[in-house]
Amino acid sequence: MSNAPLMPKATAVWLVDNTALTFDQVADFTKMHPLEVRAIADGDAAQGIKGMDPISTGQLSRDEIEKGEKDPNYRLKLGESKVTLPPQAKKKGPRYTPVSRRHERPSAILWLVRNHPELKDAQIMRLVGTTKTTIASVRDRTHWNASTLTPMDPVTLGLCSQIELDFEVQRAAKEKPMESAYGGATLLPASETTARKEPEFEPSEKQRDDLNVDAVFAKLKGIGGSKKQDDEE
Repeated sequence: MSNAPLMPKATAVWLVDNTALTFDQVADFTKMHPLEVRAIADGDAAQGIKGMDPISTGQLSRDEIEKGEKDPNYRLKLGESKVTLPPQAKKKGPRYTPVSRRHERPSAILWLVRNHPELKDAQIMRLVGTTKTTIASVRDRTHWNASTLTPMDPVTLGLCSQIELDFEVQRAAKEKPMESAYGGATLLPASETTARKEPEFEPSEKQRDDLNVDAVFAKLKGIGGSKKQDDEE
């Protein structure tokens, strides 16, 4: 709820014409200067303005007016208005930049391109209120004033707020794919891990018996050779 009534000057005209409130009380309620209220009462100001009844809009009650008329030091309290204003639609379009700041936009674009290369052209356009053609010319150094451009923070220039800049930077960081920083060993591909392995050689039972027999004879021969050598010595 606003601290001032709707159409304060028209409300002041009605209160001056229809109540016994003091100029200070009317001025406090309508957030106007007492001398301006006095000028309205003298007919020097607000000529041609039709008074608006604050009681009909629910911003003031008759009891509240009576309290003010009985006590000159009493200050009227604004009630909740019965008039509901439609919400103002947010205008879509490029950000408006004052004429005095427009020549500084290329410097701000150069700062954003250098310090935040992750920002998209659409984000830069929202921040400084420029066009894609201007962004491309600054990035490619084909701007007519490219030789004298100096990177300047758009927040310092007043082209955007720090909150807006941080929001766009964080948004760009979330949309940017994460780069793999680990360059060590990786898992084998599925084609290799799922490939059919060649069966290992397993000797048959007969082959195992033959191997055991050969091993026994070789051992016996070794024992016999060592014993013969001992006898010769």
